[in-house]
Amino acid sequence: MPPSDSVLLTPLPEGRKPRRDDEFLCQVNFIDAKGAGVGRWGEYRARIPQAVPGSTVLAQVVKRRRDRLDSRILELREVSPEAVTPRCAHFGSCGGCSFQGIAYPKQLELMEELARRELAPILGALDAELIRPVIGCDSEWSYRNKMDFSFSNRRWIEESEPEGSARDFALGLHSRGRYDKVLAVARCEIQFEAGNGILATASRLAREQNLSPWDTLEHVGLLRHLVLRHGVHTNEIMVYLVTSRDGEDVRAYAAAILEEHPEITTFVLGVHSGRAAVAMSEEEFVLYGPGMICERLEGLTFEISATSFFQTNTLAAERLMQVIREAAAVRPTDVLLDLYCGAGVIGLLLAKDVSEVVGLEREPSSIRDANRNRERNGIHNVRFVAGEVEAVWSEESELPKPDVCIVDPPRAGLHPKVIGTLIKLAPPRLVYVSCNLAAAARDLGPLLENGYQLKAVQPVDLFPHTPHLEGVITLVRTGDGALAHIIHDHAD
Repeated sequence: MPPSDSVLLTPLPEGRKPRRDDEFLCQVNFIDAKGAGVGRWGEYRARIPQAVPGSTVLAQVVKRRRDRLDSRILELREVSPEAVTPRCAHFGSCGGCSFQGIAYPKQLELMEELARRELAPILGALDAELIRPVIGCDSEWSYRNKMDFSFSNRRWIEESEPEGSARDFALGLHSRGRYDKVLAVARCEIQFEAGNGILATASRLAREQNLSPWDTLEHVGLLRHLVLRHGVHTNEIMVYLVTSRDGEDVRAYAAAILEEHPEITTFVLGVHSGRAAVAMSEEEFVLYGPGMICERLEGLTFEISATSFFQTNTLAAERLMQVIREAAAVRPTDVLLDLYCGAGVIGLLLAKDVSEVVGLEREPSSIRDANRNRERNGIHNVRFVAGEVEAVWSEESELPKPDVCIVDPPRAGLHPKVIGTLIKLAPPRLVYVSCNLAAAARDLGPLLENGYQLKAVQPVDLFPHTPHLEGVITLVRTGDGALAHIIHDHAD
């Protein structure tokens, strides 16, 4: 065990606040929502990326923000028993996988602690068993079925690289905290294995063919994004190349990648001339194959186009679906409302268990994907509607009253009008699938004040080595808005 705080912590200089470049000794106690280690220097909270809880570090102040010190590790003094050697050669430079230095079982414990802190505003002193242990992934590596890589002429140079390393080309991921710099990634340990070979080939061929990478500051260049997608159960692979224009040079580049990788089943070109640094396009051209890949979940087949949303961890998504099904506890006579239905995955997978499913989604492209998936699987008791829920499900609506509602909103959570509509619809059972538990805590307050009671929270880790956590939150309606009446029976 590390020595006590009184021995380790550096006293604050009397009469002044911490300054940039100040050094201090700090015990790392927990992690924050972005995956950084957190300790203290006097009354200040020190945020230290890559620091493992249970370790002691010599840290340096980078910036002070009120009572928070953004810091970096200068020296590791006491190693945490939960520390492991990161598998990725780019750990520390890349902006992702901030937990790779922590043993995976400990990651799950830290994620549960994080979930409790995020939900504290609504839980208070309620039954601690409402939050269940985090369900982990069977596979920690090569789990992502989609990766979005960026081209850039502003390459991040890692500390281990020799002086004079080329700075004018990179294909990879943004370096930590830098939107303008891209780290050239040799291989990504969490993407599907075949993607690493395609990534290396795409990088080499772009340089051999003298194709210019995108400049995020000047908004010039040709190559912008390389998105790789994989059907885990079908072994189909898509390459989605985003460029600033079409042309013979782009087509020749795509053909060269295809020639070296016959495992690619479809290649889509997207042309995006705008300034936004996202993998989107104004026009799309299918250069090879059907223009989409398929994935299978629980016996159903889903089409995935270049820009479709689909859970990026297929095997963990199957486990998440089991949790959602258990939480929904649907009956054959139930009407299910699938809110923020996306491509319709949840509603279609539950369709066989209910009388009817109504899926709502504001994005017309997602509704088109959902309808194609419904037709492909021959499911007839599901309908998908495009529009805002508060507008579609009005007092005059002919849609049936739901018995169960599943909401799976984006990170921002539910719009207040949506919460108001849910309170008005009053489905007896409500399942909130959250990728941002802090937003969920905010949204659940009005529901708990208007007749709903919290039954259980089941966190699921879909993204090992990152702080991103999915939570399945079960609410039941009792008609009594008193928050004190909490259901303690978790058996069903």
